[in-house]
Amino acid sequence: MTVNQKLGRLIQQTRQQRGLTQAELAKLLGTSQSAVNRIEHGNQNLSLETLARLSDALEKPLLKVGGSDVSLRINGGKKLSGSVDIKSSKNAAVGLLMASLLNRGTTTLKKVSKIEEVYRIIEVLESIGVQIRWKGSDLIIKRPAKLQMDKLDTAAAIRTRSVIMMLGPLMHEFDKFSIPFAGGCKLGKRTVKAHQYALEELGVTIHTTDNEYQITSAPAPADGPIIMYESGDTPTENIIMAAAKIPGKTVIKMASANYMGQDVCFFLQDLGVKIEGIGSTTLTVHGTTDIKKNVEYSPSEDPVEAMTFIAAAVTTDSTVEINRVPLDFTELEIYKLKKMGLRVELLHEYTADNGRTRLGDIRVHEHGGNLNAPSDKIYARPFPGLNIDHLPYFVPIAAVANGRSLIHDWVYENRAIYYTELSRLGVDIQLADPHRVYVEGPTKWKPADLMCPPALRPAVINLIGMLAAPGASTLRSVYTINRGYEQLAERLNSLGADIEIVRDL
Repeated sequence: MTVNQKLGRLIQQTRQQRGLTQAELAKLLGTSQSAVNRIEHGNQNLSLETLARLSDALEKPLLKVGGSDVSLRINGGKKLSGSVDIKSSKNAAVGLLMASLLNRGTTTLKKVSKIEEVYRIIEVLESIGVQIRWKGSDLIIKRPAKLQMDKLDTAAAIRTRSVIMMLGPLMHEFDKFSIPFAGGCKLGKRTVKAHQYALEELGVTIHTTDNEYQITSAPAPADGPIIMYESGDTPTENIIMAAAKIPGKTVIKMASANYMGQDVCFFLQDLGVKIEGIGSTTLTVHGTTDIKKNVEYSPSEDPVEAMTFIAAAVTTDSTVEINRVPLDFTELEIYKLKKMGLRVELLHEYTADNGRTRLGDIRVHEHGGNLNAPSDKIYARPFPGLNIDHLPYFVPIAAVANGRSLIHDWVYENRAIYYTELSRLGVDIQLADPHRVYVEGPTKWKPADLMCPPALRPAVINLIGMLAAPGASTLRSVYTINRGYEQLAERLNSLGADIEIVRDL
C-alpha cells in the first residue's frame, strides 16, 4: 500500500470508530463527500494542513511530525457554574466489550463513551475478526464463529491493561493461545496472580515469557469455592466471564463488588446466565455452554467521572450541578466531603438505563474557603469503601482545605509519587514514602507548564489544579487523559473553564 492508501485506511477506520458518515466528516472539514471518499481510497495527496484538519475533525492525531502531540492550555482561576451529565463508565465498557465475546448473538452496547481505551479494545477485537460498528453512541458487536488469534493487533493490545480480560472468554475457545503483556497506566508492578490463581481453578495454565502470556486451557468445574487472591476488579470480571460457560455452579469468594463487575453480571444475566449475590463479595455463577442471544445493554454511569467533576467544583470553589451520579459508588466520598464542611445536595434520585444502578442529580456548593482537613487519613479500599480510583481526587481537594491532610495510597507502588507534581502549581505537598503524602492547605495556586504523567488519575488532578491556578498553564501530552474521558476539556469549558486544545509540533 502507498502512504496515501495507508492514511486513507486509517482515516476511514477512525471515522467509523467515531460513528461518522463520509458526509458528516465532509461537513466538519468544509469539503465534499466525494473528496472524503477520494481521501479514504488513497486517491488524493494530503498536505500537513489537511492532515491537521482531519485530526481535529476526528479528534485523533493521525500523523506525528517531529514529536507532534496534543496539549491543553488552561487559563485558570475561574469559577465554574452550570450543570454537566455524567457519561457511561469506561471501566464498565471495556469489561462489557470483553464479555460480548461470550455471546454468539448480536450485542448492542448503548451510549458507550468514545474514549481511547474503548478504541484500543475495539481495535484488538476487530483484529481477531469481531465485527464492530458505531451507530451514534451505540456499539453493535457481532463475533465470528471462529476468532483469529494469530491476527491479534499487538500494538493496540499493549496500550491497555484491559486486554488481560480476554482470558476468561477465550479459555472456552482455544486449547492454546497467547496475549501480549498488558500495558495502560504506569503505576508500578501490578500482579496478575489474582487472575492466574482464580483461572487455574477452572482448568487454565498461564506461562509467562518476556513479552506475552501463554495460555493452555482445559475448562473444568472448580473442586470447591474459588477464593480470590485479591479483591481486584478485573480479576473478578475475568473469573465471572470464565465461570459463565462452565456447566454447573461456580462460587467466587472475596470477589470485588464494584460497579464494573456488577455491570458485567447484569449483562450476563440478560444473556441468560444466572448469577446470585451481585453487589456482595460472594458470587454464585450458574454457567451455561450455550450463550446466543441478540441483546441490548446500557452500561452504568461512571462514578470516577462524577468524582472528577466534584473535585473540579471543590478545588475551584464553585457551585455546580452534576447529573446522573451513581450514588452507591460515590456516597462515601460525598459523606467525607460533607464532614470536611462541604455542602452537597441530592436533587433527584432515579434508576439508570440498565434498570438496576441507582443514580442521582447532585449540587455541589461553593465552600468559600471554609473547608477543613479531615482529622483521619484518607485512604481507599475495595468496594464498599472509598473507591481506589477516587483517592487521587482528594489531593487537590485537600489542597484547598484548612490544615494538614494525610493521603494514603497503599494500592499502587508509585502513584503517590505523581501527586507531588502539584507542588509545581503551588501545593504544599510532602512525600512521606511511596504510598503517603501530606497536603497542607489552603493553597496559593500558581500556573505552571507540566508534562502529563503516564497515569490517568494523577494526570487529571494536574488539570484540576490548573483550573484553580490564576494565569496560563499548559498540560502537555494528554493522551493519558483521553484514555478515560470523552471530551473532558470541552465539558469543563461548558461549565465556564477556559481550556484550549493545542496540537503542537
